[in-house]
Amino acid sequence: MAKILLMHGINHAMFGKRDPKHYGTFTLQDIETAATEWATDLGCELECYQTDIEGEFARKIHQAFLGDIDAIVANAGAWTHYSYGLADAFAIFKDKGPIVECHMSNVHAREEWRHKSVFSHVVNGQISGFGLTTYKLGLTAAADLIKNS
Repeated sequence: MAKILLMHGINHAMFGKRDPKHYGTFTLQDIETAATEWATDLGCELECYQTDIEGEFARKIHQAFLGDIDAIVANAGAWTHYSYGLADAFAIFKDKGPIVECHMSNVHAREEWRHKSVFSHVVNGQISGFGLTTYKLGLTAAADLIKNS
């Protein structure tokens, strides 16, 4: 069974409390519960991870590369727009499996600084703007990429 790592970055533990206009009222636990069900429906196992510490996020990507993870679905939050260190970590994993970048809000309809992803050159694709459904789409894309590789 393929294993997907769902990664959440900085401030994501505050989903449900943070800016409902952009992020809805779903909590991180709600997202992880739904995502686990969707992954199971896709025939995949899901591991969920969240941290507010950039170095720990990078370390988890390294562990995924060295471990049994077949794909990553990542919402790195604000780190997406400036963390070249995480881009380098994702580039390491890309040699092993697919990476799908996700954002609940439409980052291209928000502040200018959110329009650029420094991960875009190493991820397989980006899905944004569909709220909770973004994760379903991201998991589906990751599962398809695993099956077709």
